[in-house]
Amino acid sequence: MRYLIVTGQSGAGKTACVHYLEDQGSFCMDNMPPMMLPKIIDAFSAAPIRHNTVTIAMDVRSGEFFDADAVAGMISELRKLGHRMDIIFLEASDETLLDRYKETRRDHPLTQEGLTLMEAITEERTRLQPLRETANYVIDTTGLRSRALVSLLKRKIGELSEDAPAAMRAEVMSFGFKRGLPRQADLVLDVRFLPNPFYIDSLRQHSGLDEDVRSFVLGNPISQEFLQRWQEMLSFLIPHYQEEGKHRLVIAVGCTGGAHRSVALAEAIGDFLRGRGLPTEVQHRDLQLEQARWITPLEE
Repeated sequence: MRYLIVTGQSGAGKTACVHYLEDQGSFCMDNMPPMMLPKIIDAFSAAPIRHNTVTIAMDVRSGEFFDADAVAGMISELRKLGHRMDIIFLEASDETLLDRYKETRRDHPLTQEGLTLMEAITEERTRLQPLRETANYVIDTTGLRSRALVSLLKRKIGELSEDAPAAMRAEVMSFGFKRGLPRQADLVLDVRFLPNPFYIDSLRQHSGLDEDVRSFVLGNPISQEFLQRWQEMLSFLIPHYQEEGKHRLVIAVGCTGGAHRSVALAEAIGDFLRGRGLPTEVQHRDLQLEQARWITPLEE
């Protein structure tokens, strides 16, 4: 039996996630007080059901019954007892959450404590940090509507219906420093020291996914040495992360705009990790924004 704990920020899409998992055949329970988790697992262990997975949503709606540190510790103990516990953590930017609450006109659970909406969002993000740190999957739903969110859930957690034990998986993300650091990153690489294809007319409006830019970036001797040293570091780190029970490793590779150097190197690192047998997804956070900007190019 696999247990999926769905948690995260209010307004980030937990309800849509639970509905999706229910449609996939999971037995779902929403807003369950955390102290009931061990008893629920005992009940399912004693009386097998036809479902392969059980989804349990828990968050700050439980009020004084919810303590993220205690929940994280409880899940850790249950994992040690041999139970398959996967945590799905959903989050979104402050601006996105504000817009969603304004649109739905619902109250944030923590406004009952006398906080403003912005204060409630900030406080909830702080309280949930222990669960975010132990999550298998952190899903950022910033700017997504319902259909796009369901598509993202299918891509991110579709494999959770499988019976194989969860292994560490990697996510490699390219980004542009000018749009800020990815909050979910475990490791951040700054590749702005490499020659920038943006300043070459024939390459400017191509991306690191194109062979000409890829050859320019990866063909540079400095890039080759950097990539070799970084691969050696990952070869050292990965077994230790796995030994400590880490389920998810997020590597962020940043350049100025997030379209050339970071994209080419993120793809190369993804290929290396897959070659080591590590399930790996590569995504490019700012590539589409940069490509839209090329219509009226501005100097980096």
